Amino acid sequence: MTTTSTEETQSKKQKRGEMLAVCSAKGGIGRTSLTVNLAIALFKKNIKVSVLDGDFQFGDVGLAMDLQSTFTIKDVMEEIDKLDGYSLSNYLCKHDSGVKVLPAPDRPEYSELVTKEGLNRVIDLLLQQNDYLLVDTEVGLQEKTIDFLEKADQILLVTNLEIAALKNTKLMIETIDLLGFRDKLQLIINRSTMESVINAVEVSDILGINDPVYIPNDFQTASQALNLGIPFVINQGKTEIAKSVYKMAELLTSRRDISLFKPKGPSVFSKIFGFNRTKEGTKE
Repeated sequence: MTTTSTEETQSKKQKRGEMLAVCSAKGGIGRTSLTVNLAIALFKKNIKVSVLDGDFQFGDVGLAMDLQSTFTIKDVMEEIDKLDGYSLSNYLCKHDSGVKVLPAPDRPEYSELVTKEGLNRVIDLLLQQNDYLLVDTEVGLQEKTIDFLEKADQILLVTNLEIAALKNTKLMIETIDLLGFRDKLQLIINRSTMESVINAVEVSDILGINDPVYIPNDFQTASQALNLGIPFVINQGKTEIAKSVYKMAELLTSRRDISLFKPKGPSVFSKIFGFNRTKEGTKE
């Protein structure tokens, strides 16, 4: 009985999907575009994939995929007490590619309805149903974004060669390091072939991150895809930018090694903003 029980537990662990938190320290550098195109590239490998739009005020995943969604995460939160895997599936919007999406609320003020406890419940259910869950986060390190980073199996940090983007990305990496998430971090250099005073190969040394993923510059293709709501891996699959995303999907799946998330005491958000007070001995 003990052996069987252990095997069943191991089987359940293996069925849990992998969560990828896609984040950036600056807006407008391709975070949402990468999220939706990577999700479709993964799905084309016969992998179950869902996307959670984690920018609960101004999420653009629905726009980037031209989705006409009936429900958003606001509706899920209103039914969270009786939510299970079956009922959650009714709230997901299925894209023509096969990727399922849980959109952000359609009004910024509804973001306040998304609670940490409810969000954890939604994420756990989505991870049970999928091989991969991609979360498109807000810009920077808002409280909910930090919660995503804590729960993620991998953190995909997107930047480009602009000076402001690199400066903010370096600060974000330092904070991620402070939080203890450095080992989950994968740097993505978007528009890596754009004209800049900084060469893409110099970014590793500047940011202190080895083996970044390079996405070439094709602003026209990426911008047109966003405006049309048709991710470029669908109808521009032979472009270099699409090939780089497919290559990234291959990289992620080839090194997949999932471990179940385990709660770790105090919120990591308090680790940052309670750090000085803890040192001074004024916080329990």
